[in-house]
Amino acid sequence: MKKVFLFGLAISLFLNSCKNKTETTDLKDSNNKETEVKKENESSFVEEFADIKILRYEIPQWEMLSLKQQKLVYYLTQAGLSGRDIMYDQNYRYNLTIRRALENIYTNYKGDKKSKDWIAFNTYLKQIWFANGIHHHYSNDKFKPSFSKEYLTQLLKETNTTLTGDALEVIFNDKDTKKVNLNAEKGLIKGSAVNMYGVNITAKDVDNFYAKLTDSKDKTPVELGLNSQLVKVDGIIKERTYKSGGLYGKAIDKIIFWLEKAKTVAENEKQAKAFETLIAYYKTGDLEKWNDYNVLWATNTHGDIDYINGFVEVYNDPKGYRGSYESIIEIKDFEMSKKMAIVAESAQWFEDNSPIMKAHKKENVVGVSYKTVNVAGEAGDSSPSTPIGVNLPNNNWIREQHGSKSVSLGNIIDAYSKSGGNGRLKEFAFSDEEVRLEEEFGGLADKLHTALHEVIGHASGKLNPGIGQPKETLKNYASTLEEARADLVGLYYLPNEKLVEMGISPSAKNIGIAAYDGYIRNGLVTQLIRLELGSDIEEAHMRNRQLVAAWAFEKGKKDNVIEKVIKNSKTYFVVRDYKKLQELFGELLREIQRIKSEGDFEAGKNLVENYGVKVDQELHKEILNRNSKFKGAPYSGFVNPVLVANKDKDGNITSVKVTQPKAFTEQMLDYAKRYTTLPNIN
Repeated sequence: MKKVFLFGLAISLFLNSCKNKTETTDLKDSNNKETEVKKENESSFVEEFADIKILRYEIPQWEMLSLKQQKLVYYLTQAGLSGRDIMYDQNYRYNLTIRRALENIYTNYKGDKKSKDWIAFNTYLKQIWFANGIHHHYSNDKFKPSFSKEYLTQLLKETNTTLTGDALEVIFNDKDTKKVNLNAEKGLIKGSAVNMYGVNITAKDVDNFYAKLTDSKDKTPVELGLNSQLVKVDGIIKERTYKSGGLYGKAIDKIIFWLEKAKTVAENEKQAKAFETLIAYYKTGDLEKWNDYNVLWATNTHGDIDYINGFVEVYNDPKGYRGSYESIIEIKDFEMSKKMAIVAESAQWFEDNSPIMKAHKKENVVGVSYKTVNVAGEAGDSSPSTPIGVNLPNNNWIREQHGSKSVSLGNIIDAYSKSGGNGRLKEFAFSDEEVRLEEEFGGLADKLHTALHEVIGHASGKLNPGIGQPKETLKNYASTLEEARADLVGLYYLPNEKLVEMGISPSAKNIGIAAYDGYIRNGLVTQLIRLELGSDIEEAHMRNRQLVAAWAFEKGKKDNVIEKVIKNSKTYFVVRDYKKLQELFGELLREIQRIKSEGDFEAGKNLVENYGVKVDQELHKEILNRNSKFKGAPYSGFVNPVLVANKDKDGNITSVKVTQPKAFTEQMLDYAKRYTTLPNIN
């Protein structure tokens, strides 16, 4: 894949090939400290807490759908939400126990709700809702509550709520502090709290188990381990498969119920067959059926409604096998999809003109489709924190033989664009000209980079014969290297006149400059805002961006391609030679594609560890100090529209109405009431 994410910083940043274009007014408060005053759009902004901004999104042109199509969207959203509990349990074994205890406290507490402790409790619960658990959705660090254990114990007693043992203690102690740990020296499994492995499983156990199942001669392999938890019982290692009658079976049965209904209103025969195959996969847990389903799904490009439902992305597994549950329901944006289709139609040109080695180029890029969609509902790993772009399926042989789908989530991007400010841009950009180009061309540069990243980047290149899947060869570095590879494809082509000839870029030069300035600025400077001082970079996308920017900075020193400038005691990284920077991006793309194609683990490890992980602590301290004058949350997420099915006396749906929740808490408590499908411990 994978996903493109955008976060709610009040600055236009390259965040995995996308920026958040925002509007603010800068004022001076009584302490002469610069403050951002947000011009919030009421249809977008909901609330802020901790480091989170909650937004809402609309579903444009809903009334243009037929009743049959509205039913399809409704059934798919219900299917998605029915699996919501799965994501909590996958993230950590005590998440459901903790979440439900705190929800019971929130609902039943009659005491002082204006106290500092209660406000801190409320914030902590919201953080858990947002992250689908007790670990931060992006940094993977365990949340630190600002209330005491004694206060929580008091709340438990006053509301007759039970929370005991490790589930209580872990809220306050120093155990399971990192959800996903990618530092092999700390133990990829031992150092990760994520609930995808038994507590006595080691990384070596995982390698040995799947080595026996891997057939290097299989040209149509399944995604081993995608839908299971690996455990050791009486010394025997086995998989607990996610399926009806298996692990998460009660939730999966609910998903199946709604997919059966969706099948009755499918837009075409192939979509109905895809539903049927997905249902069979959920019933059996058979990964061959998952392959069959993905072929049907990827090759069905007709219809106005599409969806993602399943155990898909492996970012939450430190070993890169197990998929996190997610659901996104999409309605085609007809106008924007038409404009962007030309990128997909030219996929072979981009492949042929890529700087990668000829042996690693695809002779025939098959079935790449790209469209802009409007989201109608999300759940699991995609909610409340959502991607803005998605490319699937992930299985390489399916992509090569049958193609893939890339989508840009248009109404999500629109909601982001209404929610922030540009004060940080002026702080961290080197010159007025850099600000001007970003404001004039940055937004379009991001859209083009997203399209190139998803459609061309993830679809390009091929593995050498006999080389295993990247999760097997590149292991814990696979996701970072894949995102870097896709980013580099986009960066390499953004200054190309081909985009102007295609009619989708107004200026190769200006788009290229804005894109390169933004990427280097974010990769080396502004993304550090999200890290605590002293931290290494853990998240795969952040590692990717620093890797690309830091490598280009180091390799270009001789020719002064990127200059480190100190101005007024502030550090900037200024691009001095855009043409040579493009050449460096091409050189790094060629190397990372070679690493992927050949399965060169050591070379991939060296790239990530040498350029993507460590942070210049003095620079980091400076960046945090410069950023401290700005208000506003660095991360954003969404409440979902609520689809209300109106029925006649016989129970038949006569219409589906779109409404909006009033608040984040309201929606989370409603979800807890209507979509509780799993026991506390699974």
